[in-house]
Amino acid sequence: MNANCIAATVAAAAVAAVLAAAGGLFGAEVAAAPSWPEFHGPGRTNISPDKGLLKQWPEGGPPLLWKYSECGEGYSGVAIADGMIFTAGDFGAEEAILALDVDGKLFWKSPNGEAWRGASPGSRTTPTYSDGALYQMNACGRLAAFEAKTGKPLWAVDLKAQFDAQFGVWGLAENVIVDGDKVLCMPGGPKGRVVALDKRTGKTIWANTEVQDTAAYCSPVIVTHGGVRQLLTMTQKSVLGVEVETGRLVWQAPFVPKSPQNALTPVFHDGHVFVACGHWSGGTVMKIDPDAKSASVVWSRKELDNCHGGAMFIGGRLYGSACRQGGKDFYCVDFMTGGSIKTDSTLGKVGITVADGMMYCLNHQGTMSLLAITPDGFRIVSQFELKRRPANFYLAHPVVCGGRLYLRGGQDLFVYDVRAK
Repeated sequence: MNANCIAATVAAAAVAAVLAAAGGLFGAEVAAAPSWPEFHGPGRTNISPDKGLLKQWPEGGPPLLWKYSECGEGYSGVAIADGMIFTAGDFGAEEAILALDVDGKLFWKSPNGEAWRGASPGSRTTPTYSDGALYQMNACGRLAAFEAKTGKPLWAVDLKAQFDAQFGVWGLAENVIVDGDKVLCMPGGPKGRVVALDKRTGKTIWANTEVQDTAAYCSPVIVTHGGVRQLLTMTQKSVLGVEVETGRLVWQAPFVPKSPQNALTPVFHDGHVFVACGHWSGGTVMKIDPDAKSASVVWSRKELDNCHGGAMFIGGRLYGSACRQGGKDFYCVDFMTGGSIKTDSTLGKVGITVADGMMYCLNHQGTMSLLAITPDGFRIVSQFELKRRPANFYLAHPVVCGGRLYLRGGQDLFVYDVRAK
């Protein structure tokens, strides 16, 4: 399938089908209290509920509301809750979590352990908000909870000491997920490959030792399949599902990349899951068979070697950007077949999110783009430039919440007004 196969006579119907298939999320009202409580937002769909946003930006980009330039070094994104904006960064020898008000003024800053001084130094993860508390794992394996309003430490667990956490050259980079009373994460150690901690105390609820592979850099997602609520994630050598309630391994399938990254959050739809890795490792859709405790490959394409930017399922299609094999092309393919719909070689490697029927794409060197989702895939509508930086500088994914666009790069957090006037 490609763009030439979509007849002009059905263009309007195709647009309607794309938007309807997205579950009506594009038409939701903006919440009274803007909330983006964790990496990729509510339910980790990476789709903002905002409505009434600009469909085209003025020349030079939307209005900049404010800029905060003391975020610390690193790649953490933002979470938004309780009228506050949360992020993290490295300050000298320590990592810290920051809370800002809606005008960009610092509320508080609390340390969370040792700063990462290995490959690609800097913070990795976005704080996760739940019931008045923040949870964050630093790159060295300290997982801690803080009171959201004050930054007061509540508890901390050393994942290396507790579970013999084992990870690769880039440290730990998982955005932890909270489900009910559980904080779920993957230390990757023999005493706990995947674990659940009590979110109020940090005490271990369960620790899975069935899994044999060490931790990668994947941030998980929770889905229900085959009647089982499960955590989907990737290790260094596989993709798997672990039952949230008990920690038992539901299924596991090999996914061994050519470069030991496996950073992409799995994309789940109707019993199928897309996983990918950069550096010529490619992208693959698998069909989960929980009865066989495995998954079978439906299709695989080397040129879809998605690395840091994330991938999204929208209206039966898969969107993302390639790393090397695909020439850093931005792609739209049919989710179930892998057939190409459209590619673009100008956007480069981007981090993505969606709001009000539009896709927001932040290039890792500083170009910000607004894309319309169309019958033939997508169309670039507007662009503006942040300060041009070296490769892989802007790795935090864009966030759209409460009519604002949040972009993080190193020390800087930029906040733009993207509401339609």
